[in-house]
Amino acid sequence: MPTTLDVESTLTERYQTTVPETVRRVLGLKKRDKIHYSIRPNGDVVLSRAGNTDDEDPALGAFLTFLARDIASHPGRLEPLTDDLLAAVQKAASEAGDIDLDAPLSADDE
Repeated sequence: MPTTLDVESTLTERYQTTVPETVRRVLGLKKRDKIHYSIRPNGDVVLSRAGNTDDEDPALGAFLTFLARDIASHPGRLEPLTDDLLAAVQKAASEAGDIDLDAPLSADDE
């Protein structure tokens, strides 16, 4: 039967805590690493090391940062999504059919 090791830490007034050394060692955490929290339906929270973000697309990250700044700087430019535009997007998506995003690009497909 597996042994469970229980450790505790204290929450500060700013809701911060130090991850106990035992937990850091088990998860292989180092400074600036990210932690993932998985909240179960019964209220249990499972703490794990967050996945590697090296696979993230830097162009997408830069675009999302630009988009967030533009929205914050110019909130008046935002317009609600109309039913007509939504219907047009849904129609275009259904007409496109299944697309294999992992398929190699080729000039022959034009």
